[in-house]
Amino acid sequence: MPLLTRLINLPFGGKTPFAAEVWYVNKHARRDQRWGTKTPIPLLDPVYNYPVNARAYGRWGLRVVDARLFLTQIVGTLKTYTTDQIYEHFIALIVQNLSDRLAKYLVDRGVSILQVNAKLNELSALVLEGIRPEFDRYGLEAISFNVESVSLPEAEQQRLQEILGKRLEIDQIGQARLGQAYVTMRSFDAIDKAAENPGGAGGAILNAGLGAGLGLGAGLAAGQQIGNAVVQGVNPPAAAPPADDVTAKLAKLKQLLDSGLITQEDYDKKKAQLLDTL
Repeated sequence: MPLLTRLINLPFGGKTPFAAEVWYVNKHARRDQRWGTKTPIPLLDPVYNYPVNARAYGRWGLRVVDARLFLTQIVGTLKTYTTDQIYEHFIALIVQNLSDRLAKYLVDRGVSILQVNAKLNELSALVLEGIRPEFDRYGLEAISFNVESVSLPEAEQQRLQEILGKRLEIDQIGQARLGQAYVTMRSFDAIDKAAENPGGAGGAILNAGLGAGLGLGAGLAAGQQIGNAVVQGVNPPAAAPPADDVTAKLAKLKQLLDSGLITQEDYDKKKAQLLDTL
């Protein structure tokens, strides 16, 4: 009805007062959209207490579930709104959520950044759970999210590996010292029994133990000497050891206490036993 339209628009300068816009919204799911961190994510590795700068990338998928909400919240008054603009907006939300979730995940699980690539499925599920409410506010549904890789600069990864190597060396040294302490304590157990029977082979054990010099590195040698004394069945005289000999043994016992190889309780017990032999 062109004539009727012109008559209606005549009071309005020939233009219709009933302007309308038509928007077409594609509700098909879009999968396998790529995302990635443009700048590194600063983190503190909770295992090695070392600051790192992590990068990550992966894929995600979305679809429009509420066209009206999508238009009012995203498009607004813009005449056009490209898909790339929408993606940029939501990738920023994804990276922000990933940064928070990754930092919390490392601390809560006690996991090093070097180990996180073995737990990407769990991390991806946590991030997807976090971004869904954000997408819902815009009439969208986050249908998938995957973290494909979390990486570090080569220099930082090498530094963490060096720290790991040094920690393993320290652990091995600690285990060796623990073994020495165990041998030393077993030697003192033998000395306890020797004190109960000073006239037999026990007396030889007592003399072989502290008399051999139980310092930090002498525990194993002392244990061997004690073992030899037991096997050979040495029967020393039942006379009490000289005061100077007891003094030397007390000094060695104090060295063990200062080195942390025996406790204060062990020290007091052995000291009393030595003093009883005077």
